[in-house]
Amino acid sequence: MKKCLVEFIGTFFLVFTVGMAVRGHADLAPLAIGASLMVMIFAGGHVSGGHFNPAVTLAVFIRGKCDAKDVVPYWIAQFAAGLVAALIVTFLFGGKPAGGPALHGTVPSAIVEFLFTFALAWVVLNVATHKSTAGNSFYGLAIGTTVMTGAIAVGGISGGAFNPAVGLGVFTMGLESAKQLGLYLGADLAGGLVAALTYKAVHGAD
Repeated sequence: MKKCLVEFIGTFFLVFTVGMAVRGHADLAPLAIGASLMVMIFAGGHVSGGHFNPAVTLAVFIRGKCDAKDVVPYWIAQFAAGLVAALIVTFLFGGKPAGGPALHGTVPSAIVEFLFTFALAWVVLNVATHKSTAGNSFYGLAIGTTVMTGAIAVGGISGGAFNPAVGLGVFTMGLESAKQLGLYLGADLAGGLVAALTYKAVHGAD
C-alpha cells in the first residue's frame, strides 16, 4: 500500500505539472515537467522505485527488479493519479476542458513516442537498477532530463507523453484525442518492453 501511495503521489504531481504548464502556456513547460519528475523520483524512489509511468513499471518488471504482484497495483495507482490530476487541472481552469485536442500524425507520433519511451526506460534501467550504479546520486536528474529532452525535441510531433498515465491525463483534460490516447498506450508500452529486452541483451542477468 505504501508503495502504491508513493506511485500515486509522484504520478499525480507529474501529470498535474503537465496540465498546468501546458494549459497555462508556460514558456518553460518542458523544464517544469522534467524537474517535477526528477524531484518526485528523488522523493519516492527509495520506497517504490519511483516509476510514475506504466511503461517504466513494465520495463522494470521484465528486467526483474519489480515483483509481479506489484505491477497491476502500480498501474492502477498511476492511471488513477493521472485521472485525478487531470480533473483538478480542469477544475482550476473553470471546469472547462481545453479548447480542443491537438492534431498529430499517427505514424510520426508512434515513432517518436516509441523512441523516447525506449530512451526513458533505457535510462531508468541503467541508472537506477544496474549494480554498477547502485546508490548513485544522479539517477533522478538523468531520468527527469530525459523527459525534458523528449518534450523539447518531439513534443510538437506527438504531444510528448512517453507515459500512458500522462496520456490518460492529457486526454481527460481535452488536450489530446482518444486516438492519441490509444497511441500513447500502445507505443509507450512497446517502448518500455523493447528497452527492457535490449537491457537484458546488453547486460544479461547482471
